Amino acid sequence: MDKQSTQLVSCMYQYSRAIYRSIKDLIDPYAAPDQQIEFKRSVLDACEQTMVRLATDPHYFAKPDRALFQDIRRYYPITVQAQVGWAVEKGVNAAGEFIQKQIEAGALDGGIARCKATTRKGKACQRTPLPERDYCPSHQHLERAKVAA
Repeated sequence: MDKQSTQLVSCMYQYSRAIYRSIKDLIDPYAAPDQQIEFKRSVLDACEQTMVRLATDPHYFAKPDRALFQDIRRYYPITVQAQVGWAVEKGVNAAGEFIQKQIEAGALDGGIARCKATTRKGKACQRTPLPERDYCPSHQHLERAKVAA
């Protein structure tokens, strides 16, 4: 599990850096040079904090892209905020998809696997599957249908 958590931290670090690299050159060019450095540090810190929270608490972080954009928008002129918003949205959504795949594979939540079925609302079932099975007791009929087909 230690190797897996190290890999997860490394991947989230890469997502954070990718977002930062895509928007760092758009920071207010009219600010003083020392102020620009401080702005870049603040943007980098906000990106890292968002990725850490997304990795540690994905179920209770409703709109991470909006939260990150709200944290950093003050460092950009109004003329580039749409571009920054788009870059943040794409980067955070990619990181969110990665985290969701890790959850579905059972790499997060203490290594507990999750049922492979979906609920009526289209969300992944959060229950633990039966031992050596892919589905929970509520969805075990889906495994039998898969074997019969």
